[in-house]
Amino acid sequence: MAVLVGKKAPLFEATAVINGGEIVEKFSLEQFIGKKHVIFFFYPLDFTFVCPTEIIAFQDKIEEFEKRNVAVVGCSVDSAFSHWAWLNTERNQGGIKGVKYPIVSDLSKTISENYDVLAGSYEYNEDGEAEFNGEPVAYRGLFLIDKQGVVRHQVVNDLPLGRSITEALRIVDAWQFHEEFGEVCPANWEPGQDALEATSDGIAKYLSTH
Repeated sequence: MAVLVGKKAPLFEATAVINGGEIVEKFSLEQFIGKKHVIFFFYPLDFTFVCPTEIIAFQDKIEEFEKRNVAVVGCSVDSAFSHWAWLNTERNQGGIKGVKYPIVSDLSKTISENYDVLAGSYEYNEDGEAEFNGEPVAYRGLFLIDKQGVVRHQVVNDLPLGRSITEALRIVDAWQFHEEFGEVCPANWEPGQDALEATSDGIAKYLSTH
């Protein structure tokens, strides 16, 4: 598994569904550089069981992300038409109607490969035929990308394990706190708690809350 933290996030142009039902071509994260932080997350497939709980949970917290000037973008290996259909299916029928943030189609699986979250890989057999070993879907990867397009946080869960959207918000808060004040955040840090300052002698000292 590649570690992208501290590196430029892989850019792409792909079809996406935005605003809950509008299909657009050549969607790119590049539009956010210099303007917004981005939470870019992968999920395995549309019309499944764990995935809608995460996707809807992000939508339920979307105002909290927007207050922090963070764009939320989802991605899976499904087609844009599958995304569109799922977005237009009522929630009591297994759909995610009401989700408004962009959902990218990675039908070619190249975005998942570039972020190294694809749950398998293509290999050639003895006859020279390409075969996919593993699951041809993305693990539950999540990446916090700053305004300069640099990955500052990543976490990748196996397919059965849903993520904590509250933790994603906490990581955003911690990173933005560091950006503003230059201080570092200890374990389980929450907004309003004391932070740490790394001194020249290598000893971290607690600072009062800002």
